[in-house]
Formats: sequence, C-alpha cells, structure tokens
Amino acid sequence: MPTDYPEDSIQAFVEPWWVKSDSKEIERGCLVRVLVPYPAQKPLILIPEGRGEDPTDHTTARVRIEPFVPGQPPREAKLPVAGLPLRPGESFLASRGKVRPCVVLSMGGTSIEKALRRGGSAWQSAGTLLVAPFYGADHDGSRGGWDAELVKRIRRAEYPQYLLDRLPLTGSVESILRFDHIFPIGQDHASFRLTGFCLSPEAMRLVDEWLVWLFEGQVRTNSDLAYLAQSLRELADPATP
Repeated sequence: MPTDYPEDSIQAFVEPWWVKSDSKEIERGCLVRVLVPYPAQKPLILIPEGRGEDPTDHTTARVRIEPFVPGQPPREAKLPVAGLPLRPGESFLASRGKVRPCVVLSMGGTSIEKALRRGGSAWQSAGTLLVAPFYGADHDGSRGGWDAELVKRIRRAEYPQYLLDRLPLTGSVESILRFDHIFPIGQDHASFRLTGFCLSPEAMRLVDEWLVWLFEGQVRTNSDLAYLAQSLRELADPATP
C-alpha cells in the first residue's frame, strides 16, 4: 500500500490526501469500488431474439449484439422475454466493464419530495451519485500500463482531465483519475462498496478546483491549484518564470 508521493506531484503539497473513515454512510470524497463501463467509441446494443430452447422458460433468452446506428429505429424482439422488458423506443446497451476504484464527486442534488414523485416513473426522481474512476497506470502482467512520459506530465498537472494518484489500496502503485469519465450510479448500496477511505477536506477542495479547470478550460487565477501547478512547473524546470 503506497504511503508517500513523489515531490513532483500535487499530493506532495497536501497532507493528508487520503484519510481513513469508519462511516458506513456515503459522502463526497469517498473512495468506493464500482462496476465501471468502458466508454465505447462505437456503442453496441443488445437485441433479445426470443426465449431459449424451451419457449415456456422465461429465465433464458437468445440475444444478438450489433452496432448502434444513430437515427435507426430500435428493433423489437421477435418474442417478448419477461426478464428483458423493453418499452417502445428503448434499447439495451451492451458494454464491457470492470470493478474499479472511484471517487464520489457529487451526492446527486436534493431529494425529491414524496408527493412530487407519486405517479411518475422511478427513473425520473431516483437519486444518483456522480463518480469518477481510477485506472491503474503501472505496467504488469494484467495491463499494458500508460506511457511513462504521459504519466510524468499527468503527475505535474498538465491536463485537466487527468489526476495521478497513489491509492491507499492494494494493487497498482500509481493510478490515473479520469474526470472526463464521470458517470452516475444509484445511491443504493448495491451499486458500490465502501473502501474505508475518503479524500481529506483539503484534497476535496483541490479536486473541486480541478473540476472547474476541466469545465471552464482554465485554472482560476489565485486558486490553490494555480499556485501548486506553478510550483510543479518550477520543480520540472527551475528556469520557469
């Protein structure tokens, strides 16, 4: 489990970065494990073709996977499958995924009052969390790893979509947090598993400034992130003005 950070990293200026948490409740900054889908460049859809060999068995089905074509009407199943219900206009997405560490960035806003939820579909008001996933950067037998020069530049805060970290978990020594892969998950505990670690308040404030950088396209002047990014540039090149 890594316990220190390189001097040319943001975390070297923030102590502590990760802190232990015994809380069973989810909150912003929590490090959780989540099934993370790969953002597919070409989305795939799953089309139920009908039931299995026994047409009376509703627990099995035959399916087909094909590329999603924008503007093409969804294809309906030849025979309805009870376990894979679809409403008109809907399709099942097919994607690969992997359980990964994620950090909770948002608690999903304000809960909707019960009286306003009555009569509506559950998805209209069901609470969500917004999380961003970590990807292992190391080269090992299970992954190809990331380019060493790219990792060095990510460590020095050169890209708004990436943040290099050393998670307080077993596994990869260095991991890359991808803010451009933020996605929603359900608030139910079935959607995630707590790790017992959270970002410190100081680290969370810096992450918030990082998100502003991603959304606005530039680091806000006089912010902590602006100061730290300049410090990292000076470490990399002492002649930097």
